[in-house]
Amino acid sequence: MIDTRINMYIGGTCTYSVPLNTFQLNVMRNFTCVLLTVAAWGLSSNDSRGQGCSDAGFCTINSFKPNSTGEKKQLASHVKVGAFGGTADNSISVFGTYVEYGKRLSKRVAIDAKVTTIAQTGNNISTFGLADIFISTTFQVDKNIRLTLGAKAPLMNANKTQNNVPLPMDYQSSLGTFDFVAGIGFQLKKWQLMAAIQQPLTQNNNQFFASSYPNDSKLRSFQSTNGFKRAGDVLLRVAYPVTLHSKWKFTPSLLPIYHLANDRYMDENRIEREIIGSRGLTLNANTFIDYEINTKNAIQLNIGIPLVIRDVRPDGLTRGFIASLEYRINF
Repeated sequence: MIDTRINMYIGGTCTYSVPLNTFQLNVMRNFTCVLLTVAAWGLSSNDSRGQGCSDAGFCTINSFKPNSTGEKKQLASHVKVGAFGGTADNSISVFGTYVEYGKRLSKRVAIDAKVTTIAQTGNNISTFGLADIFISTTFQVDKNIRLTLGAKAPLMNANKTQNNVPLPMDYQSSLGTFDFVAGIGFQLKKWQLMAAIQQPLTQNNNQFFASSYPNDSKLRSFQSTNGFKRAGDVLLRVAYPVTLHSKWKFTPSLLPIYHLANDRYMDENRIEREIIGSRGLTLNANTFIDYEINTKNAIQLNIGIPLVIRDVRPDGLTRGFIASLEYRINF
């Protein structure tokens, strides 16, 4: 153990000094350097926005996230409550909340259920609503491999309106699709690898035409999504937790998400059109900071920024920055 330490400030008053070894320090330095570099680039570029995941994405399912502080010591059940905020395209800000319940049915089987809400504001438009329910079952095949099956059910049909005129997907609280979700997680020494797919089984009822708005409206420049048909996504998460102290964990993570095909919509002449450029890769850098208050209580901060973006993101999930704060209680 070297003499280098990191100072943690709690509540603006207390200082908590944590000793770091050389490897831990290098991991934190290198990943923090990447985050700061990309954040600076993101603030200086209007196009530096990737597919968000902390609000509507399947990468927030419990078994698809890096193992949190105290997870190996968790009791039979847990409840999580969280809030998140971020920046989106077209001068829109995004805020939301979620509540999650998880229970171990046996040593190898666990279930999770999460309900989310989301609010969007920008361009003199503000919306809020229930978003989705995520339900998943995780099977621990052995100590290093786990399988997850689940579904995402929408709590609205993505057809909110303003003055009886349909709004674009950017102002909808859900994608409005019922999705099948499956994934696998690996533990390779300290490395954590997760791969998953999210495939829509139904489509939403969005009826937005950009042409429905006057020429001087900001919404005139949005992608039309009437009869929107969204393709599926696959993800791969690579994470490496660094234990700073018995109560603190720092976990850098890379999260590529590949949109499997171009999305489609129905134009004013009822002709189905392909949205060119909506297929492709987005790559996010995430960092998780966990603080275990005790064996029953923990807090997690999650920050994500984009590294690579798709050309077109008609689903409204574009995020230039996203952060969430979560409280967890085990019982």
